[in-house]
Amino acid sequence: MSVEALLMQQGIVLPAPAPAIGSYAPVIQSGKFLFLSGVLSKTAQGEVFSGRGGQDSLERGAQAARLAALNALALLRNYLDNLDRIEKIIRLVGYVQSEPSFQDQSKVLNGASDLLISLFGEKGRHARSAVGVAGLPLGAFVEIEMTVEI
Repeated sequence: MSVEALLMQQGIVLPAPAPAIGSYAPVIQSGKFLFLSGVLSKTAQGEVFSGRGGQDSLERGAQAARLAALNALALLRNYLDNLDRIEKIIRLVGYVQSEPSFQDQSKVLNGASDLLISLFGEKGRHARSAVGVAGLPLGAFVEIEMTVEI
């Protein structure tokens, strides 16, 4: 089943792609690879989904990571016109706003990874880094970067 069909089947509506809030491009293509700039955890209404690992639940963190992934997919669809053009999700780097003692960044980022695998199957299985940080732009709980092959 196509990714676009799976989105419909699962009742997932991608948000409007967020414009760049700085001097950068949201998506850059080099050959058959697309590189996404950092994408924040935002709701479908464009509100920042804030939080902090060690203060909020892992479930809330995973929800933030899923939102960031949905926003990344919105940017990709805007760039490609159709997510079915994606051959492989290569890499995901996730930053989780965290308390110094928090060590479960990888569990938070499963919210993004699980979504990608559910939509793309084995094409969605990716290399990943999970990093805890003291702060993120606009107070976001999660920021992700992705590399995809088209």
